[in-house]
Amino acid sequence: MVSNKIYILLFATFLFVSACKKEESGNNEPHPPVDSTIVLTPYEIAVPAHFPNMIIPETNKPYVEKIALGKMLYYDPRLSNDGRSCAGCHIQAHGFTSPRLVDGMPVLPHVNLGWYSKFMWNGSQTGTLEDVMLFEVRDFFQADLNKINADSAYHSLFKKYFGVNTITHQHLAEALAQFVRTLISRNSKYDRYITGREDLSYDEMEGRNLFFTEKGDCFHCHSNPMMTDDDFHNTGLDSVYNKEADLGLYRVTGIATDKGKFRTPNLRNVARRAYFMHDGRFTTLEEVVEFYNSGVHKVNNLDPIMTKPGKENGLGLTPQQKYQLVAFLKTLTDEEFLQDTAFAQRPAAR
Repeated sequence: MVSNKIYILLFATFLFVSACKKEESGNNEPHPPVDSTIVLTPYEIAVPAHFPNMIIPETNKPYVEKIALGKMLYYDPRLSNDGRSCAGCHIQAHGFTSPRLVDGMPVLPHVNLGWYSKFMWNGSQTGTLEDVMLFEVRDFFQADLNKINADSAYHSLFKKYFGVNTITHQHLAEALAQFVRTLISRNSKYDRYITGREDLSYDEMEGRNLFFTEKGDCFHCHSNPMMTDDDFHNTGLDSVYNKEADLGLYRVTGIATDKGKFRTPNLRNVARRAYFMHDGRFTTLEEVVEFYNSGVHKVNNLDPIMTKPGKENGLGLTPQQKYQLVAFLKTLTDEEFLQDTAFAQRPAAR
C-alpha cells in the first residue's frame, strides 16, 4: 500500500512540476500560493527481519512526500552546475553504481546506506546519511541555491513538505537522504536462502562455506547480512603507494598505520560492477578472488586477518574453490532491487 502511495504521489508531483514550469514564463511572477493545510504521510521503512535496526534521525523522519521530493532531486541535473546528477553516476541497473570510473575510481554503490556511518573510499565523510548528502550538494555538486530557490516547483514543494521559504543546502541534503535511505537491497537469492525461501546450489553453498569460514575468510570484513563492516582495512593491495589516492585513510587521518586502508565495499549486487578495488584495477570477480588467493603484498600494516597462520602465502584455494566462491558472490545480486520502479526515474505506467 505504501509503495502505491509513492507511485501516485510521484505521478502527481511530476504533473505539478510540469504545470509550474509553464508558469515560469514571467520570471518576476510571485511564487504560487502554498497550501498550509497539507498533511504529510508517514512512511515506515520496512527493515528486513534478518537486518540490524536502522537508526533514523528524529529530525528527518521519513514521509512519502519527502521521499518523492528527494527522488526528484536525485535525478535532476540542475542540482549541479555542469549537468551532473546523482543518478548520472549511481545507475539502478548497475546496483546504483557506475559502469565507468569517475575521477579514476569506481563509484561506491548507493545501497543500504541507511546503516552506514563512514563514507567514501578513504573515509573522508562520516556521520549520518544527511551529513554525507550535505557534502554531496554543498561541496561536490556545489548546488546553486539561487537557481533552486528560483524554481517555482521546488520552492512550493519545499514550502509544503519542509515548511521553509528559502531552500538551503541542508534542506536539499535532508530530502536526498529521505530517498536514498529507501534504497534497500534485501531480496537476493542469498537473502531468500537466509530466510528459508530458496536453496543454494551445491557450488553456491560450497562458496558460501568458503566465504564464512577461515578458509576463505571473507566474512570478517564483509559481515553478514550487510556484506560490509563499515570500516577500513589494508588488504595488501600495494607495497608502494605510487599515487596520492593509494594512501587511502591516511589522507584523512595522517596516521602512518592508516596508509593503504580503504573502506570495505558492500558486496550486494557486486556481480553487476565493472571495476573493483579503489582504483578499479580489477575488472572481474575472478581477478579479485585470485588477488586474495595469491597476490597479497606483505606490508607492515597489513590487516591481521590477512596474516593468520596458514595464510602466509595466500588462501591456497583450488580452481574449483575459486569458481565456487564466485558462484556464491553472484547470489548477492538482487534483481528485484535492480528493477524496482519505485527507485526508477519515473513511476511505472498505470
